[in-house]
Amino acid sequence: MMTTPAPAPRSDWRAGAAACTTVVLWASAFVSIRSAGEAYSPGALALGRLLTGSLALGALLLIRREGLPGRAAWPGIIKSGLLWFGLYMVVLNWGEQQVDAGTAAMVVNIGPLLIALLGARLLGEGLPRRLVLGMAVSFAGAVVVGLSMSGKGGSSILGVLLCLLAAVAYAAGVVGQKPALAHGSALQITTFGCLVGTVACLPFSGALVSDAAGAPLSATLNMVYLGLFPTALAFTTWAYALARTTAGRMGATTYAVPALVVLMAWLLLDEVPAPLTIGGGLLCLAGVAVSRMRQQTGPTRRNPARPMEGTRHDAESRAADRS
Repeated sequence: MMTTPAPAPRSDWRAGAAACTTVVLWASAFVSIRSAGEAYSPGALALGRLLTGSLALGALLLIRREGLPGRAAWPGIIKSGLLWFGLYMVVLNWGEQQVDAGTAAMVVNIGPLLIALLGARLLGEGLPRRLVLGMAVSFAGAVVVGLSMSGKGGSSILGVLLCLLAAVAYAAGVVGQKPALAHGSALQITTFGCLVGTVACLPFSGALVSDAAGAPLSATLNMVYLGLFPTALAFTTWAYALARTTAGRMGATTYAVPALVVLMAWLLLDEVPAPLTIGGGLLCLAGVAVSRMRQQTGPTRRNPARPMEGTRHDAESRAADRS
């Protein structure tokens, strides 16, 4: 009986490390997109990124001999592939060319809020109080970061609508992916989702060939980086962590991205952030900490809401505690 609780912390640690890996790599993507986006059109950049990611993921899948996921996984794979890997990447690249970085950050960060709402409605995850509070704090921080970065470029109604569409596609794709992870591994779900997105973006093949012919090497290398790390690796670690927690909590974790983007731009691009930007980034991180606080403190016997808020792993941990 005494050895039963041992696997729980280990599993939590791995899922937490996977989530952190995703957040760091997605934050780094903004730096690379800035370079690659100057030479590649939105559709071409999305296709090049997805092609690179699909090749890397496909090779790894063959090496591991994981094969095809279960039949029940395919509806979720197709939804996430079309909405998240395909539509989201194209419209986000397009939208960021139409609005300034601050406006794009504010609008796209509606996505985690939509994930929590859709997860509660469609997946029965519920809306724990700390999750709602943490997301409110983080969203406020994202707005502060956005306002501090606004005014450095032009904005348009089209650009705002494109960023809003990106946020909706992102949220719907995540909620669609969550059930699929019960019928396949993180690598399988990510690989075939990426392949679906690649096929959906094939109409941009001509633009990719044309842009690649005139693009500087640095832009092409940044596109390859986007495919290998923020796509192939980060989406796989995301799926691994998502399979072990709720969609709402995973969405809340991504609010750390604006803070990390500010830090990376400071360190890598020598862009010194304003005090308001730093304050907004700290708010984002504080909100993420609040939203995940329940998981970090572990199971308790005095919280009657745990059966509704937790996952299968939480139930197993509580049974171990009672033993």
